[in-house]
Amino acid sequence: MALNYDSCPVVKNILLLDSEGKRVAVKYYSDDWPTNSAKIAFEKSIFTKTQKTNARTEAEITMFDNNIIVYKFVQDLHFFVTGGDDENELVLATVLQGFFDAVTLLLRNNVEQREALENLDLILLCLDEIVDGGMVLETDGNIIAGKVSSHTMDDGAPLSEQTITQALATAREHLTRSLLR
Repeated sequence: MALNYDSCPVVKNILLLDSEGKRVAVKYYSDDWPTNSAKIAFEKSIFTKTQKTNARTEAEITMFDNNIIVYKFVQDLHFFVTGGDDENELVLATVLQGFFDAVTLLLRNNVEQREALENLDLILLCLDEIVDGGMVLETDGNIIAGKVSSHTMDDGAPLSEQTITQALATAREHLTRSLLR
């Protein structure tokens, strides 16, 4: 039986940029931008187009180059999800919210550039859990963060279910390991 991909929502890219429009974490699922310079030019263009908007309280939607872009800004981070002009904005907004919620959980509510760069591996794993080849896999931030944290933690407890004591124990272990190196 052949799968009909026409009815499945498709994400073209997910971008996490800093407050100057530079890459923090990006993932492209479409050949619309075949070269790295085309991707960087696209990122600069949408950053320039959206930077003066007030997308801090809730997500905003814009059209750009025959694409629908849903975006949200938090601290010095800019979250973007791009789909085709025929894509459902609500699906794209749900993907954006799932990505944002997962990053918020994984960064323990400290959603800012330095923390994101220090935990870049977790953010990239997030992107892999949300979308694969443009197909949306998961949009629930708790589930995404849980899958990512189970990849990276020994005891497998999702971050959202860790107690303060467990979180401190994990931090103490990491500190001890880094001091013993």
